[in-house]
Amino acid sequence: MAKSENRRIYLTFFMIMLLFAACKSALKEAPILLFDGTGTSPNDVEAIKDILASNHLDFVTVDSDQLNELDTNRLKKYKLIIIPGGNFIEMGKGLTPKTANTIQKSVHQGLNYLGICAGGFLAGNTRNNSFNIAKGVQFKFYSAEYKGIRKAAVAVINADGATIEHYWEDGPEFSSWGNVVSKYPDGTPATVQGNYGSGWVVLTGVHPEAPEKWRKEFYFSTAIESSHNYAVGLIMAAMEKKAMPHF
Repeated sequence: MAKSENRRIYLTFFMIMLLFAACKSALKEAPILLFDGTGTSPNDVEAIKDILASNHLDFVTVDSDQLNELDTNRLKKYKLIIIPGGNFIEMGKGLTPKTANTIQKSVHQGLNYLGICAGGFLAGNTRNNSFNIAKGVQFKFYSAEYKGIRKAAVAVINADGATIEHYWEDGPEFSSWGNVVSKYPDGTPATVQGNYGSGWVVLTGVHPEAPEKWRKEFYFSTAIESSHNYAVGLIMAAMEKKAMPHF
């Protein structure tokens, strides 16, 4: 009797775990896939969520395990994948080489890509499960990093002549790839765009999605609304394969 009861308990537990795994891996249909896995900044994920929700843009989040389970056909059901800020080394470690290759293939076959800060690094070649959708370029940090500056308000000049100050933290510059949409004060590319196969790729080294609380320790001469509008513009341009004005 005890053995029978133990078997029943074991089977019940096993079925619950299977159902939990199925629920965890199931992703709803939405045009935008937002990565919130290992190495991502939870605060940046929340900031991007706020931008998406306030602009009525439907999205679903995906963690590292879930992304590792997706094949090219399933990934291509989405119009856009957003890879946010965080620790790009840890982000890469949380993914498998197969997943990195799947993302590369999916973008080449039509999935659009928006990389913000760490997501911009991963679009290049970090030699750590990065996606290599930028012709194998290994992107460098913006020059402020080499002066010991880790975060700042940075005035970014757009191709249309407008200057907007964005929150920057350990972000890359994108020399040697894409059309330059905006530039850092030192003239290096802060935001770039371009094709990878059939996919449209937008990369930015700044955080236009940054909430007010991130900006408090710095003086910004431009309003947060300008940055948030810029963030929405990047999302829509990436999702709709729309080229922004460039230099």
